[in-house]
Amino acid sequence: MSAMIFNFGSINVDHVYRVTDMPLPGETLTAGSYQKLLGGKGINQSIAIARAGGRPVHVGAVGGDDSWTMAQVKSFGIDTANVAQSKHPTGHAVIYVDDAGENQIVIYGGANQDLQPAQIERAFKACDGGDHWVLVQNETNLLSDIVAQARTAGFKVAYSAAPFVADTVAELIDRIDLLAVNEIEAQETARLLGVDVSEIAVPELLITRGSRGAEFRSHGTVHHHPAFEVDAVDTTGAGDTFLGSFLAGHSRGDEIGRSLRYASAASALQVTRPGAAAAIPDRDQVETFLKQQDI
Repeated sequence: MSAMIFNFGSINVDHVYRVTDMPLPGETLTAGSYQKLLGGKGINQSIAIARAGGRPVHVGAVGGDDSWTMAQVKSFGIDTANVAQSKHPTGHAVIYVDDAGENQIVIYGGANQDLQPAQIERAFKACDGGDHWVLVQNETNLLSDIVAQARTAGFKVAYSAAPFVADTVAELIDRIDLLAVNEIEAQETARLLGVDVSEIAVPELLITRGSRGAEFRSHGTVHHHPAFEVDAVDTTGAGDTFLGSFLAGHSRGDEIGRSLRYASAASALQVTRPGAAAAIPDRDQVETFLKQQDI
């Protein structure tokens, strides 16, 4: 049986506005459409893991009176046993998406910053033995405690260093097994450490580079995979889809090249659809897409 992935991750409500162009300072624009959707880096990653055949255990929190978000999480096949009810409002994001498919996002943390220490211990009790992973991002609290307990339990730790927080990266960098960043975050991490990107000293480094593909670095070995060419509609959640899809394969021991190819295809399909969580493709859709590709 494949490893479990304990994802201590954010759960947001995404308020998505379609605009022709991004607003300039002081400018007021009329949105062409509005959608209320499930989002958040954490839950997006858990959905991607699940749809790629992985075993996510999502640990998070939502507002105590937010039945809509809980129903949405369940509708995506994610178990809510480890999702707590918080006195704070559910985290949310205001997202502008322009006609080129690019986005601007403002996030309010809310309940995502209200994880409790007891949730860590309770979640790990679901462990059935094996080489499990723990996944964290910078959209929740207790990261240091989560990583410490994960290492004590002998789990591997994957860290998505986004949104980039220099102090948190500096604190965790020596205690993780896999660092997942986009190109800008990789440069910021390297600058923080005073080294070149190729010299970031983590056991495994996953860098997504948008239309220029992705790379995986481990112990001097570098794997590249180009991006698949698609017509992007909405890039929101593309990085989360890539990481979740990659980690699902990596956690069950798939070859790195295969995991990169699958994740590249999953994120390519995801950006051809509006939204974040709802746009993440399932395994059959990704495999069908891959059969049509030359790379």
